[in-house]
Amino acid sequence: MIKNIIFDFDGVLVDSEKLVGRAFAQYLVDRNIPFSEEEFALYAGKKTIHIIQELSVKFNIENQKNFFDDIMKIALDIFVNELTPVPGAENFLKSSNCNFFIGSNSMKERILIGLKKVNFESYFKEDKIFSFDMVSNPKPEPDVYLKVIETYKLNKDETIIIEDSAVGVTAGVKAGVKVIGFTAGGHWFPHRSQQELLDAGASLIIDSYIDLSKKIIDL
Repeated sequence: MIKNIIFDFDGVLVDSEKLVGRAFAQYLVDRNIPFSEEEFALYAGKKTIHIIQELSVKFNIENQKNFFDDIMKIALDIFVNELTPVPGAENFLKSSNCNFFIGSNSMKERILIGLKKVNFESYFKEDKIFSFDMVSNPKPEPDVYLKVIETYKLNKDETIIIEDSAVGVTAGVKAGVKVIGFTAGGHWFPHRSQQELLDAGASLIIDSYIDLSKKIIDL
């Protein structure tokens, strides 16, 4: 029986991955570099600094610091003004009796801002929110998930992780916990293959919180 759920944050609880993709697309297109929100899906789940490094090499952008600073400004403005919950998340949180945790590659301060923006702060106590700035290594290493498990002495057999990216699924699998690949976020475009999550080790794919409510009983 599942008693504990560790959620990734971006793309699982809040529909933010598409907003980050919009920020990158806006920045690059303004500099005459063709880049779409759909293309950003390839980078979902990675830390922003790593995305900056990869795109700088790909598009011959020399000043990575300016690139990073500009993206953070654009993304924060979009995040604060346009962030919405992933469809169905609120109803699921209201109806579930599980213990809720967050394990994210984002910074804790940003998570807290996001939770407040979508009115989810009542579902997640601050000491049950774990972020990459609290551990030595970000996902795809398992550090953030292991910290949740060790801090609260969770039974892995009674715990699931909800992830929307191959990077996050890999981290969860390394932590020794069953991982659900979740594709309800707006960055999961119709033509994007869910196979990447299965290849990373997801036990199954769920595309809505309604489906999650039904299937969690059998996990």
